[in-house]
Amino acid sequence: MLSAESLKQIDVELAKYPADQRRSAVMSALRIAQTEKGCLKPETIEYVAEYIGIAPVAAYEVATFYNMYDLKPVGKYKLTVCTNLPCALRGGVAAADYLKQRLGIGFGETTSDGKFTLVEGECMGACGDAPVMLLNNHKMCSFMTEEAIEAKLAELN
Repeated sequence: MLSAESLKQIDVELAKYPADQRRSAVMSALRIAQTEKGCLKPETIEYVAEYIGIAPVAAYEVATFYNMYDLKPVGKYKLTVCTNLPCALRGGVAAADYLKQRLGIGFGETTSDGKFTLVEGECMGACGDAPVMLLNNHKMCSFMTEEAIEAKLAELN
């Protein structure tokens, strides 16, 4: 189900916790699996749960709670825009609306060429840099004005 390299990475995460607290590695293990597979299908979540020794429902709880986990395929670039109140007050909703118009998609949708998926995100802990956008769950983009959005899209093309 997962490559030997991914399992090795999960083993490194498991080694960080006492044997009776293997559940603590579930977030990292799911991230590793998603990186390899592109998204977390039910069989992948169940495999990760069995590998780390927890009930599958415990892994499902994590995978369905956090929006960094993708339960279906996403575009090459996943753009998560924070629309919580602090970002909204500083242009987060406007940035999201601009991306919707610019890309021709709504939240939870992917462009027809498979390049971009747009997601509405919860607080990313960067209120002072609002509006913020997270690129592929890993790169924080700050002060996302229309000009900054255009520059980022040009960089990704």
